[in-house]
Amino acid sequence: MQRKIAVTFLIIVCYLLQTTLFQALSFANISPNLLIIVASCFGFMRGKKEGMYIGFFCGLIIDIFFGKLFGFYALIYMYIGYLNGFFHKLFFPEDIKLPILLITISDLVYNMMIFITMFLLRNRLDLPYYFIHVMLPEAIYTVLVTILIYRFISKLNQKLEEIEKRSASKFV
Repeated sequence: MQRKIAVTFLIIVCYLLQTTLFQALSFANISPNLLIIVASCFGFMRGKKEGMYIGFFCGLIIDIFFGKLFGFYALIYMYIGYLNGFFHKLFFPEDIKLPILLITISDLVYNMMIFITMFLLRNRLDLPYYFIHVMLPEAIYTVLVTILIYRFISKLNQKLEEIEKRSASKFV
């Protein structure tokens, strides 16, 4: 129960930071995608199933407030969380290289999905421009913020796992 409350609170805080503070700190209308960080982190920290659920709720909160097609972002974030869950066995909390690589790839995949569905289907075919001016800067900005936020999310996950292990040992 504590995990659900903590993760819900983390999603809401990251959403609020992404839509308020980081919009004010945007460079050339590019801001980091904190919810990609959350969905990806919990995907490779906790596995496919939890990554999928957290990704779904990260996308759902965007769909509720900004989405034109309800469920579109929830589906994209859900797949991102699920796909990051495949790397759960390779994850070590003290190693930051894998999380940075996976979050970078996740952000690029997210933006490519946005490009395909929102622009390509409307016959706007300028992928090099979109890649250089939107996808790459957002991925770099997201990675820079990941370096700052990742340790907090990792510590939160470790703390929640310790609490779960202690409560489970009481019943054994």
